[in-house]
This record gives sequence, structure tokens and C-alpha cells, in this order.
Amino acid sequence: MLQTPSGGAGSGTAARDSGLMSIGTVLNALRDEFPEVTISKIRFLESEGLIEPQRTPSGYRKFSARDVERLAHVLRMQRDHYLPLKVIREHLDAMERGEAVPLPVVGRQRTSEDFREWSALPTVARVGRAELLAAADIDEGELQEWESYGLIAPLPDGAYDAEAVTVAALVAELGRFGIEPRHLRVMKGAADREAGLVDQVVAPLKRHRNPQTRALAEARTKELAALTVKLHAALVKSALGVSLP
Repeated sequence: MLQTPSGGAGSGTAARDSGLMSIGTVLNALRDEFPEVTISKIRFLESEGLIEPQRTPSGYRKFSARDVERLAHVLRMQRDHYLPLKVIREHLDAMERGEAVPLPVVGRQRTSEDFREWSALPTVARVGRAELLAAADIDEGELQEWESYGLIAPLPDGAYDAEAVTVAALVAELGRFGIEPRHLRVMKGAADREAGLVDQVVAPLKRHRNPQTRALAEARTKELAALTVKLHAALVKSALGVSLP
């Protein structure tokens, strides 16, 4: 908690800032309940109009206790109910007007059943950005952050391959346990190295002139990919000393 500056002849700025918090202090206050929250996330929610902190003459954000309470409410609705930001904003605006409004029912908790459903969907070659956001139930700010860490990357034409939906959903689910996108770069690096190893094995087949041999390369790639995924899962379970289905 910030300490209020003392002194009878204190400046007007100190008086105005009394009881207000910096963005770093707000981050520390929220992390007990929301370990995945970041400064960039708070700034994004501000840019979306969910919170309106005061600004010092030099441009620094200053948050009141009410700002922090509202921010926690936003994060809670995202985490527990997966509500879109537009719906959250409308809900909060209604509360500000003093209206007794029930929590909107738009999103729902993701479960292991969701991932089984996604796996059972017909394979689609590519999805658009809006489709990816809707399918993974994430917002633009989250997707931009994940792209900055290389967890998801668009194709040259701006679309995404179908696997990006699964990746986005899993990254969001891990975030509920406090595992931030920056923590997942090590997994992305390991995946890239495993893919490089598979490519090295099948490269001679891919370069062959015979169409049947090139088709064999594709089949061999899928086979090796499945084996590396199984090995990776087994190694993680062994390292953690757990037994999973």
C-alpha cells in the first residue's frame, strides 16, 4: 500500500495524489487473486474503456480504490465467465447507473470436454482473425500479446491455420493457473526444435521428384509428429511424477 506523503506545507500534487496508487502498486494488489495479470493487460483494459485512471501532469497513471475494485470485477468476469469486453462494459455501465442487473450469461467455463469437442470438429484449412477470437473466446489484446511471444502466428495472407484455435484455447486455459504467455516461450522453443528434427528426417523425401515419394514424406511427417507428441507427454509426466490419462 502506498504511504501518503506527510508535511504541512506539502505540494498540491501530493495532496491530489493522496490515496492514489501507481500501476505497479495496483499490479501487486491484484496478483494474489489474478496471478496472470500484467501491466500490459491493465493498459489494454484502460484503452478499451473498462477503467479510467487519473493522470499526473507528467502522464503517469494514478488509480483510486474504486478503480482497483472495478478492475478486479472486470478480471473476475473474464476469468470466471469468459464474457466479451463489450458485454462486461455494458454490465459495468448499468451498475454505475445504479441498476440492479444480473450477471450476463454469455460465456461458459472451458472444460476438458471442450477440448475433446474441438478435436472432433472437421479439419478446416484456415480461419480468419475474427473466427479465431470467437472460437478461442479471447480478445484482441490477448491475441496480440500471444503473437508477440511467437505462440501464434498468422499465415502470409493474415489468416491462421486450424491448429491455432487449439493453441489459443490451451494458452488461455493455462493462464487460469497463473502461467503467463511469456512462460510458454520455452514450450514454443522445444516444439520448434522437435519440428526441426522431424523436418531433417523427412527432408530427402520431400525433395524427391517422384510424387509418391513426396506423399510418403507427408505421411512420415504425421507419423513422426504423433510419436514426438507422445514422447514429449511421457517425459513431462515422468518429470512431474504424475500419471495422466
